Amino acid sequence: MKAVVITTPGDPQVLQVQEVENPEIGDNEVLIRVEAAALNRADTLQRKGFHPPPKGSSPYPGLECSGIIEAVGKDVLRWKVGDQVCALLSGGGYAEKVAVPAGQVLPIPSGVSLKDAASFPEVACTVWSTVFMMSRLSSGETFLVHGGSSGIGTFAIQIAKYQGARVFVTAGSEEKLAVCKDLGADVCINYKTEDFVARVKEETGGKGVDVILDNIGAAYFQRNIDSINVDGRLFIIGFQGGNVAEVNLTGLLARRLTVQAAGLRNRSVENKAVIVSEVEKNVWPAIAAGKVKAVVYKCFPLSEAAEAHQLMESSKHVGKILLIP
Repeated sequence: MKAVVITTPGDPQVLQVQEVENPEIGDNEVLIRVEAAALNRADTLQRKGFHPPPKGSSPYPGLECSGIIEAVGKDVLRWKVGDQVCALLSGGGYAEKVAVPAGQVLPIPSGVSLKDAASFPEVACTVWSTVFMMSRLSSGETFLVHGGSSGIGTFAIQIAKYQGARVFVTAGSEEKLAVCKDLGADVCINYKTEDFVARVKEETGGKGVDVILDNIGAAYFQRNIDSINVDGRLFIIGFQGGNVAEVNLTGLLARRLTVQAAGLRNRSVENKAVIVSEVEKNVWPAIAAGKVKAVVYKCFPLSEAAEAHQLMESSKHVGKILLIP
């Protein structure tokens, strides 16, 4: 099969399509012929040599895909050859075929094309596990997501609104904020021209928001703390603004704040299966009802993976970028 290989750590040009061995499936795995794979920021880190795949995972990038099942392991009960599915991967999506544990496979949500379904597994599992399972965002609360126009952001806006939250976003241009507003964001903040702390305080009567989903890390750590309500929760899922910060801890104690951080890729197969099951139960009905839509910015052929990475790193896109084998 063909797969995108990271020939050596480096810039996007190191991504090359090569002929490689077909993946072998275990007893509890399925083999998917890939219809589309979606890019994630973690793929660019892996390409640079910073985010190696977990032990035993495919060496090729790609954390989510959609496609058709070609083979099933002998212990797999739910899935059969020919099923149209999408899946959360620990790697290997940038290829014609990928092996994946059966518990990380999801049906295609009704009303979504097979191709567009590739845009959902990673964002849905990330947002549902962090914002809802761990930070317990509930109806009537306020929620701030940084990078509102990203793949994570565009999904988080929609699912948080569906769950009854008031949604705040930051993004870096008026065009991006307009998309966020169309998706349901209540308060849209241009971080290049506005202080998000001041705006959050102003919009919440000085209280702050209940939950923040943050992909920036160090550069925003103190400002995030300053933007959170009593009993609020900050969840960190990325370090685009660095990973070492100095912070005044007083606010944490005074307002009983919770700070958590987690990734998805290195969780156990069992843990991922629990998250995927919760996503199917809670998120898939919202997609089927048309309340959460796929936001796909552009599709590239597998052979243009380097161009796709350049686009992602330029941050000019809104929503998800797909690769089509």
